[in-house]
Amino acid sequence: MTARPGRLRWRVPVLATGGFALLAGLYAALLLLDLPLPAPPAPLEQVHGPLMVLGFVGTLVALERAVALGSRWALLAPACSGAAAVTLVLAGPALAGRLLLMLAAVLLLLIYRRLWQRQPGPSLLAQGLGAFAWYAATLLWLAGSTVPEFVPWLATFVVATIAGERLELAHLALPRHGVPWFLTAIGALTAGVTASTLWPGAGAHLFGVGLLATVAWLVVYDVARRTVRGVGLPRYVAVGLLAGYAWLALAGLLWTGAGPATSGPRYDATLHAVFLGFTMSMIFVHAPVILPAVLRRPLPYQAWLYAPLALLHGSLLARVVVGDALGVRPVWRGAGALNVLAVLAFLACVVITMRSAGRARARSVAPAAPALAVR
Repeated sequence: MTARPGRLRWRVPVLATGGFALLAGLYAALLLLDLPLPAPPAPLEQVHGPLMVLGFVGTLVALERAVALGSRWALLAPACSGAAAVTLVLAGPALAGRLLLMLAAVLLLLIYRRLWQRQPGPSLLAQGLGAFAWYAATLLWLAGSTVPEFVPWLATFVVATIAGERLELAHLALPRHGVPWFLTAIGALTAGVTASTLWPGAGAHLFGVGLLATVAWLVVYDVARRTVRGVGLPRYVAVGLLAGYAWLALAGLLWTGAGPATSGPRYDATLHAVFLGFTMSMIFVHAPVILPAVLRRPLPYQAWLYAPLALLHGSLLARVVVGDALGVRPVWRGAGALNVLAVLAFLACVVITMRSAGRARARSVAPAAPALAVR
């Protein structure tokens, strides 16, 4: 099945804004590492988190859901989040960018409402919770909260969305008690993130419990436990998933045991365990499935995709253990730079693989040259 040219014409620029958000967010990360780089006119460091989570990941999620719905109006959701990312880069945490992010969340909730009307289920319920968490984060930002104060809502957006998608894949193989346990874990996550806003001290502990309940369900029921023994793409996906779940469990333990943190090494470790170790790992391993569905261009699995994945997790381990836990500042800075390099290396692998696959497909469908007539 091929997508209509008109629809692809709109998807590509929307995806490009998400890529722009990623590159800007990575540059902001380098600035936060105190590397000697030119500072942009707008305070890019202040919007690093929203750029990466909502401008990049949010645009990818909304675009994929819009494609699944199949309605042209649904592309407004990723278009708004992409436009918000551009606005945040140009103007910093200005009102316009925050309002566009809120509008994108509302539109994403409407997409889920339409999908729910087609086929309701617990997986869509969890993904809808993720969209609501996005909306709640933007409301708190508009109300004057700082980014560290609504980080649990940003984490809930990515965790609930990914957990819902993994349930959708595992649903046919689940035992009878699998879905009730999933709903219990998502309920604990919802209660914890709500408590983190109402009672920040005790609520952070509860939020950590909700994260641990969710990751426990993922570890027990995800098909990755079986496919990791396979080969090729299934094994690559499983390796990235299980590594990501380990980082999410670490973040849950830090929140559960130590409570809230809005700065310092523990904040750095918790934040990047969720958004680099878990979220970025999920993006790495799902790209060969999601990007072809969105762009209608092949992204075949290649063994070299393991290289940026290994660099991501290895550099993050050094950053958390040596840089954050032991306080070795040069290692923290160097490992952070390698985190950025891992993401850029993955992007390079994706672009090279898609271009090579596209050229190979073009050659395979090219018409054969007419044979010369024999005189």
